[in-house]
Amino acid sequence: MKKGSFQWMKSLNRTIILNKIRTDGPISRAQIAKETKLTPPTVSSLVSELIEKEFVIESEQGESIGGRKPTLLIINSERFYIIGLDVGAKKIRAILIDLSGNAINKTQKLIPSSISGDDLLALINETISNLTSEHETKEVIGIGVGMHGAVDVDKGTSLFAPGLNLRDIPIKKILEAEFDVPVRIDNDVRAMAFGEYWFMEEKKDENIVTVNIGNGVGAGIVLNGRIFHGKYDLAGEIGHMTIDLNGNRCSCGNIGCWQTLISGPAIAEAAVKQIDIHSDGILFKMIEGDLTKIEGKTVFEAAISGDALSKDILEKTGEYIGIGLTNLIHILNPAKIIIGGGVANASPIILPKIKETILKRGLTSQAKSTPIYCSNLGSYGTAIGACALILGEIFEGEVSIVS
Repeated sequence: MKKGSFQWMKSLNRTIILNKIRTDGPISRAQIAKETKLTPPTVSSLVSELIEKEFVIESEQGESIGGRKPTLLIINSERFYIIGLDVGAKKIRAILIDLSGNAINKTQKLIPSSISGDDLLALINETISNLTSEHETKEVIGIGVGMHGAVDVDKGTSLFAPGLNLRDIPIKKILEAEFDVPVRIDNDVRAMAFGEYWFMEEKKDENIVTVNIGNGVGAGIVLNGRIFHGKYDLAGEIGHMTIDLNGNRCSCGNIGCWQTLISGPAIAEAAVKQIDIHSDGILFKMIEGDLTKIEGKTVFEAAISGDALSKDILEKTGEYIGIGLTNLIHILNPAKIIIGGGVANASPIILPKIKETILKRGLTSQAKSTPIYCSNLGSYGTAIGACALILGEIFEGEVSIVS
């Protein structure tokens, strides 16, 4: 892969002009100056630089309001590219996109069950090389990483990856040395949340929450278009808010965490506990009597096939999700909430129950009607969000920490 010019772009006025062209292009120089309050000579000079560096191209002639027709500008989307990585507990997913977010290539690699930090870094390097091997002429401008677990965003270090039982992995340092492009790293759910914000098809809401419900439960919070980390990077650990004082013990050691009620393993556990009295149902036949085969995905498949027990469990899960989201609405009052992760695949059953619960429990009519969506970014959502970390810095300045 070839390297692109990233640092050169990082001036406030260039960023303002680039983002204006991205959001409102095709647009004329005069219109940029009018709407950004920059002087016409400043706009003209910086646009010339952006054209010379091939970040911007002239696309067409606009309507004349007297005199010559203005030349309109657009982002040269296919000139530079970004790599996004999702480093999970079991696999690495990687995606190569252009500046408009169009996917050029994607790949994934399984992570061995036991791996050292050095071997993980080698596997990440190999994944990137495989991703770009067929696109060596593409000029890559940055690499974003969504890493599961605790992350030091400033240093670009994975502090603790619980699924791999690894600590203090210097991802940014190693990748920048290997590929000589800027690297940005954040927690996987926060990266996913920023991707949801960045790639919204409609007008952007700058205050959104993405809740990832899979083996665990976490949230990414975007406030005023910035990722919210909290004082000590703990913001978003909503899976560990207590919902049931008499509930099950969580992996964190506390009792009745939200995670113990709505995660994939929690759904499977609920089915295992109740299946004895429903041994004539579809789920029991699907697993052929082997309770170890029950997973959250199995319960959903049985529910879709008409299994009454599975449907009841998922509807109850939807109610528990709705209770937690109501708490979230009352605390943060986001413009919308997006649900991602494996449990979101059961949206045909759980989403109506979630909305019904919020409608019952919301404090005001606005709270009751908070839009709730399931993510449509798919299994590469975190990798796409990791790309957005770079895009956000290019077009909107630093993806700064709000604490």
